[in-house]
Parts: sequence; C-alpha cells; structure tokens
Amino acid sequence: MGLIWYVALGSAIGGAGRYLVAGLVQRGAATTFPTGTLAVNLTGSFLLGLIIRYAIETPTVSPEIRAFLTIGICGGYTTFSTFSFETVRMLEDGEWMRASLYMALSLVLAIGAVFLGFAAARQLIALRVR
Repeated sequence: MGLIWYVALGSAIGGAGRYLVAGLVQRGAATTFPTGTLAVNLTGSFLLGLIIRYAIETPTVSPEIRAFLTIGICGGYTTFSTFSFETVRMLEDGEWMRASLYMALSLVLAIGAVFLGFAAARQLIALRVR
C-alpha cells in the first residue's frame, strides 16, 4: 500500500510539470499546432527511457523510487490522452495532413527520445563506474 503514495506524489509532480511545460512551449510557439503536447510527449519519452535504463542497470534505484519516477512523474507528465484528443479534433475538422504530421512526429520522435534516454543513461552509468 505504501507504493501507491510514491505513485500519487509523482503523478502530482508530473501533472503540474505537464501543465507548466506544455503551456510555456505552446505560448512560445505562437501556433495552433499542438507543440506543447508534442514537447511534453518527447521530453517524457526521453525521461522514461533514461530512468528505466538507469534503474534496470544499476542497483541504486529502489522499487519505490522507480515507481515514483516512472509510473508517477512520467505517467503524470506525459499526455497521450491529450495527443489522442487533439488528433481526433484535427481529423474531425478535416485537417488530415496536420493530423498525419502530428501522429508521425509524435510516434517517430518519441521513440527516438526513448533511445536518446537510453544512451544518456549508458553515459551516466559509464561515468558512475569510473
């Protein structure tokens, strides 16, 4: 039962982070294209890749902290449901090209961000071993 509190706290932090980052990026982009959601999904994918790889390959991250960081913070931070809604809204508005671009960018870049997170974790682990 204690693990749920780690997840709950992480989710609150992740949700607040999503609100702040998505809003900041969207305002800065000055466009109706959902760049804020895209930025959150990409940075969330990177963070999840980094945390998971590091946590799996080192004994320094406890199961509680791993749940806090991955299920909690990353789960509260990423916005796949928002991505889905925005995509459907574009499709309903007949914006097929924009929706296709958004889907392709989200999928390809998010997977790339996880790979970058893995690479960053490997570098951290290598530095730790030295």
